[in-house]
Amino acid sequence: MACSSASLSYPGTSAAGGNRTAFLTGSGPGGVLLTGRQRVLAQLRFRKAVIRSDLDTNVSDMRNNAPKGLFPPEPEHYRGPKLKVAIIGAGLAGMSTAVELLDQGHEVDIYESRSFIGGKVGSFVDKRGNHIEMGLHVFFGCYNNLFRLMKKVGADKNLLVKDHTHTFVNKGGEIGELDFRFPVGAPLHGINAFLTTNQLKTYDKARNAVALALSPVVRALVDPDGALQDIRDLDSISFSSWFLSKGGTRTSIQRMWDPVAYALGFIDCDNISARCMLTIFALFATKTEASLLRMLKGSPDVYLSGPIKKYIMDKGGRFHLRWGCREVLYENSPDGDTYVTGLLMSKATERKIVKADVYVAACDVPGIKRLLPRNWREWEFFDNIYELVGVPVVTVQLRYNGWVTELQDLERSRQLRRAAGLDNLLYTPDADFSCFADLAIASPEDYYIEGQGSLLQCVLTPGDPYMPLPNDEIINRVSKQVLALFPSSQGLEVTWSSVVKIGQSLYREGPGKDPFRPDQKTPVKNFFLAGSYTKQVSIGLILMI
Repeated sequence: MACSSASLSYPGTSAAGGNRTAFLTGSGPGGVLLTGRQRVLAQLRFRKAVIRSDLDTNVSDMRNNAPKGLFPPEPEHYRGPKLKVAIIGAGLAGMSTAVELLDQGHEVDIYESRSFIGGKVGSFVDKRGNHIEMGLHVFFGCYNNLFRLMKKVGADKNLLVKDHTHTFVNKGGEIGELDFRFPVGAPLHGINAFLTTNQLKTYDKARNAVALALSPVVRALVDPDGALQDIRDLDSISFSSWFLSKGGTRTSIQRMWDPVAYALGFIDCDNISARCMLTIFALFATKTEASLLRMLKGSPDVYLSGPIKKYIMDKGGRFHLRWGCREVLYENSPDGDTYVTGLLMSKATERKIVKADVYVAACDVPGIKRLLPRNWREWEFFDNIYELVGVPVVTVQLRYNGWVTELQDLERSRQLRRAAGLDNLLYTPDADFSCFADLAIASPEDYYIEGQGSLLQCVLTPGDPYMPLPNDEIINRVSKQVLALFPSSQGLEVTWSSVVKIGQSLYREGPGKDPFRPDQKTPVKNFFLAGSYTKQVSIGLILMI
């Protein structure tokens, strides 16, 4: 097997994705192919044309009858003095904060320790011209705040709508579906999807239906805010504990819900909070398009971070790359209040102190722990942050000399004249990567290369067992598991590969951890937080799969 590889390892990143900060603004932040199943294929061809949507219908639809905190209105216009703001971290949280502040007329500088922007949704180009991503990024229809941001900066046209079905690839090329394509919308489209799925056997589907019928999801149909509070109250138990107590089966967890949980939060149902999973279920049940998936046309650096960066710079914002914050400088005033007085920054051998009126730390969990002054742990507010930890994740890219996910036609899978295969996010319960996609098909602008085949991007979760392994061994293991899922790919070769290891990615949304998420406004008068781990109505996993 011919193979070249690239590697990148981050024990912790400097910025994290998340909704916009509450600072100053008043706002919180083609069809599936089945081998030998002509009847199913006919059904899929019928369903494919039933429900499609564009970004505009999604945004307007999602706001109707939604829990109040999920989709806050545009912030009121700021009428105070113009302030100088320093933001630490150029991930999605930092950049979305910058957009809001610049729109309010403030002066904004963004500092990023890496050589590229985007944080967890970042990407960069290696020496051979390959786009290397930090993870696999899929956009559910309930990411309303993100869609609002993308529309503002002109990036909304960079999203490709996928068929409204969640596809499971089982060992041997057996395909299961949770198919939301139905002539009638929520909640009937979801009920139909769960009752007709071929990923579970009849007994497990029946028990699954009982569990969901006894969940707060039903209340969400008539009382979204009340249901959301009921769901918050379940934060202290795991999804498995809740699901099994309501009559669900272990097989349902293993064959359907574990892959979904791994894809969402990088941990399984035994370790993820019931709050996390049920929040998503409530949105899927009440909003027709919440479960509709979109992917970028190409790399995040070009099609997501790029337009946001341009908007920020056009508004007068400034990026300072490779500048890391070494220390937060602060003083206590005579009246007992604490204020940040500056940031000690460094870039290689250079050092300087950055001064501003207001400071925003748009970091991930390991980043904010390194940044906070030790004495600030005397505040329970800051000390609680140390109860949160990130989840390790390994992302592998494999380029092939043919089309791996083409299950229907062996000849098509070997030709390189045009792309062939599954155009969607793919889940699997039968590999160490819970979700994956062929980016050459799903995000073709940067990943389809004439004369080359599939570019599989696989997310290894949990990533712990793979972190110490050499890249060659990781690639060998993943490629063998790909072959087990797609026996028809026997004989195809890996022609290029990359491995990205992130020691702490999303914060671990385990049972009982939500109370430790901090507000975005802190006890330090001019110091604010942003990032997916901060306290928001939405779950912290949004934007990263």
